[in-house]
Amino acid sequence: MSHHYSGPDFGFPQGDARLDFTDLYAFPKPGETGKSILIVNVHPSAGENPPGPTTTEPFAPEAVYELKIDTDGDAVADIAYRVRFSAFERGAQTASVLRVDGPQAAGTGDGGKMIVERAPVSLGREAKVTEAGDTRFFAGWRSDPFFCDVEGAKNNLQFTGDDFFVNKDVCSIVLELPNSALGAKEVRLWARTLTPDDGGGWRQVERGARPAQAVILVEERDAYLGGEPATDGRFLASFAHALEHTGGYTSAEAKRVAATLLPDILPYDSSRPASFPDNGRTLTDDAFDFFMRVLTNGKVNGDNVGPHGDLLLEFPYVGPPHQDRVTKAAR
Repeated sequence: MSHHYSGPDFGFPQGDARLDFTDLYAFPKPGETGKSILIVNVHPSAGENPPGPTTTEPFAPEAVYELKIDTDGDAVADIAYRVRFSAFERGAQTASVLRVDGPQAAGTGDGGKMIVERAPVSLGREAKVTEAGDTRFFAGWRSDPFFCDVEGAKNNLQFTGDDFFVNKDVCSIVLELPNSALGAKEVRLWARTLTPDDGGGWRQVERGARPAQAVILVEERDAYLGGEPATDGRFLASFAHALEHTGGYTSAEAKRVAATLLPDILPYDSSRPASFPDNGRTLTDDAFDFFMRVLTNGKVNGDNVGPHGDLLLEFPYVGPPHQDRVTKAAR
């Protein structure tokens, strides 16, 4: 389901929910086609292993949250947006956004041109939005827009329509950008989280773009989550093996279908309406149903769960959180 719980044993990377990337969305701004909305969600409010609520501190100050943009189709980033967060002190946290262009965008680091500086992070229902030139930015707790019957997925795909995420929250990073900032009309997107390495550099602990496959199809989890889309061909055989086993595909057909899932990127053409999996992803696209059809070779068409009704018609588009964490943070 989505990219939730893609860490070891259905848990989180390094056991830290704040580092867990869940979903990536990209769509033209409603009513203003010259701009795009990019949403990176991290930090599920509830865990599976161990079960129960996660920390109320939204983002890890030691981490780098990064959105990668490939402009020429080689699955190597040409633009990167890096988001860093301050320490969570006295119930508050701030965010800074940096942009990196060119060869450095494909590397790891925390530098770049400052785009947004010391933006307040939202803990409650009120969305604190920061405007900086032609960029709008939001970061904070929101209602999780992903919808899926988790228990049915775990129970041999026996779905009952019970949406595990309907009352769950997630931490959103939302950017509104002019399409010119994307570097090309047609781009490929993915997100990742980095933590400090023992050697003084940075280590990638989580990445992805397409929902569900990192949780269900990946066998070499550490290698996959620490890898790059440009080298995803090495996972083709293991993806094909899983599809052959689960969906009853022939060997040749399994390899063909696996090739449509890799590299793990989200294609996005800002001049066309968004619709997963062909072009971006909206907050109401039923990406899990699509994956179920692929996984089972059409034997299972969906989980009988639909989009959430608390989405907003304006920025930041993700709905207010179910739990107001302002009071908790103050305590």
